Amino acid sequence: MTPRRPVTVAIDGPAGSGKSTVSKQVARQLGYAYVDTGAMYRAVALLGMRAGLAQEDRAGFAAQAAQARMEFRVTEAGQRFLVNGEDCTEAVRDPAVGARSSPVSAIPEVRQHLTAAQQRLAAGGGVVMEGRDIGTVVCPAAEVKVFVTATPPERARRRYLELQAKGKDVTEAEVLAEITERDRRDSSREVAPLRMAEDAHELVTDGLSIEEVVGRIIDLVREAEAR
Repeated sequence: MTPRRPVTVAIDGPAGSGKSTVSKQVARQLGYAYVDTGAMYRAVALLGMRAGLAQEDRAGFAAQAAQARMEFRVTEAGQRFLVNGEDCTEAVRDPAVGARSSPVSAIPEVRQHLTAAQQRLAAGGGVVMEGRDIGTVVCPAAEVKVFVTATPPERARRRYLELQAKGKDVTEAEVLAEITERDRRDSSREVAPLRMAEDAHELVTDGLSIEEVVGRIIDLVREAEAR
């Protein structure tokens, strides 16, 4: 039997599309490494907030991106995200950090540092890279590119239930407003805007189970591995 060739899987999509859950399961089933690039931008936002940086302090955030040591580590409790040795898996998911991460991700110098780091992580294949510009900027030569999306109301509903389960005091209307604004910022930024790569497979997940979405992506990967 011909051994399978490990490939690079680029999974992009807007906030709340379910791409994180899907990406993790795809990586787990394939035995691939999983890299959440959005967490890396959130980490820079978190570090900047802790340092008291003003939102317009581009040089300050760029310095945080250049100096931060970020690691995705698989443990018995699942994958954890370490920043400068600290487990920040939960901290970077705080809504306040998320609100700050979008403008931070639009800073060209920040993107330059983190894109280079992401490309190093993707070198050699056998990795599922999740974000908003993987198929277009970070890994344009990825063998499998998927754009996972859903309608804004559906994405808001999913995100609301997620936050509610974590005890966050938010309304579904507030989450929808945040997602709508996030879409606008991510799609209109000058550097690496959110868009689907021309050769990507679009998956609209309204009405689909996680298992169905994962299964479709696994099929695409298996086809690419066999080429």
